[in-house]
Amino acid sequence: MLYLDRMSETPTPPPRFSFTPLELMRIGRTVGFVALLGVVISIVSFGGLDGPHLLKTVVPFTMVGLTIALQRYGMLAGIVTGIAMAFIAVALFEGEMASWSWIGKFFISALKMIIAPLILFAMVTGITGLGDVRKLGRISRVAIIYFLSTSIAAVTLGSILVNLIQPGVGLDPGTLAVPDNVAAKEAIGFQDLALSFVSDNIIKSFAELDMLPIIVFSLVFGAVLTTLGDKGKPVLAFFEGGNAAMMKVVHVILMLAPVGVFALIAGRFGTAMERGADQFWAELGAVAGYSWTVLLGLFIHAVIVLPLIAAFIAKKSPFLIARKVSKALLTAFSTASSSATLPLTMKTTEEELGVDRRATQFVLPLGATINMDGTALYEAVAVIFIAQVLGIELSFGQQVLIVVTATLAAIGAAGIPEAGLVTMVMVLNAVNLPLAGVELILAVDWLLDRFRTTVNVWGDVIGTTVVERHGLEPAIVSAAAPGRPS
Repeated sequence: MLYLDRMSETPTPPPRFSFTPLELMRIGRTVGFVALLGVVISIVSFGGLDGPHLLKTVVPFTMVGLTIALQRYGMLAGIVTGIAMAFIAVALFEGEMASWSWIGKFFISALKMIIAPLILFAMVTGITGLGDVRKLGRISRVAIIYFLSTSIAAVTLGSILVNLIQPGVGLDPGTLAVPDNVAAKEAIGFQDLALSFVSDNIIKSFAELDMLPIIVFSLVFGAVLTTLGDKGKPVLAFFEGGNAAMMKVVHVILMLAPVGVFALIAGRFGTAMERGADQFWAELGAVAGYSWTVLLGLFIHAVIVLPLIAAFIAKKSPFLIARKVSKALLTAFSTASSSATLPLTMKTTEEELGVDRRATQFVLPLGATINMDGTALYEAVAVIFIAQVLGIELSFGQQVLIVVTATLAAIGAAGIPEAGLVTMVMVLNAVNLPLAGVELILAVDWLLDRFRTTVNVWGDVIGTTVVERHGLEPAIVSAAAPGRPS
């Protein structure tokens, strides 16, 4: 327990790039031990010292050992090393790295295991921390205006770029079929979006990580709790204790982050290259224009639009924000899931960026579910790209409809990998485009998903700074300690 207390209270040391001889010896010892573990696993798995198999096992284990060793000098150093080592491993062993996928799945499952209770405890304590339920209207109003404004800006930007670049013009659509995960969602519409906010079984929603009902329930429960007076104090104390305990659990699980990040990237790229590097690059090259259009839009939104909001509306340095939450952004890229990244996003935004806890506990769980700037931009680009490939001319009115529906569809894109691909059905149906067009972008969706998830999380973090400045009472914000309610 003393170790956990020190771990949660001591700030993460900054990454270092020079080491003493003693530190180098410790790094070497850690790398050597993990490499030796790889040798043992290779011998057990293949019944002896088989040269090629030994190399394919020991080298990745050595990379993991280096990642673990550098984690001692800061979580950011460990995550950056894990990402770099993962790409090197994929370059060396290609499809062989697919076998590491299970470790990445273990890390994501560990994160997802705590998401539902984390949201419940965090949002209830965040709402009750406002003191008066009437203040919820102010913070909600600022958050919703921010979410809608940035989503509309992202969709509009994507629509403008895809019309200027026209990446789909002249491409051969070939023979298209509706992907299985899209075919199951053909009937999706606005009524489905409205119904997704509630659940006929909240326990089932918790079990299935159905985020919107969990958030609505937590908001209502927290708001009602503020009206109970003395009767509600024991319940509030329970949730405050539960929230503190959940943050300790987050600290423990995030110790796995560097190795988990290595396994996620190495495993996913390895799986993509199982059919050979040539096939992998051929699939990417077939829709290179579309991919670059999406990436350009995400870059402009993340590097220009959102930083301008941070600088001029939240009055915070975007460079400082990016540096403080870089661990969360790198993890978002690795997991391709804003929900799985939520525990780390909350931790870094509160503890390292110093945003008021009431803002983070309200905005981040909500943003991880409905604030999908990157997803909204991607859906607009993808739908217009599909129309261009199929030779279908979209009127100005249809493109405005795409802007509206892509913004709404992004709300229904749960913070899980590739969910945006499914909610794109709503946008395609809105302008009467065939669902089979999704097959055109299927080959690169998993890769672009990592970039748009990173932008989603970045937008959520900027949103906490906006809500802190304009959604909370100025006097309270100035008096509150960083990351803690007054």
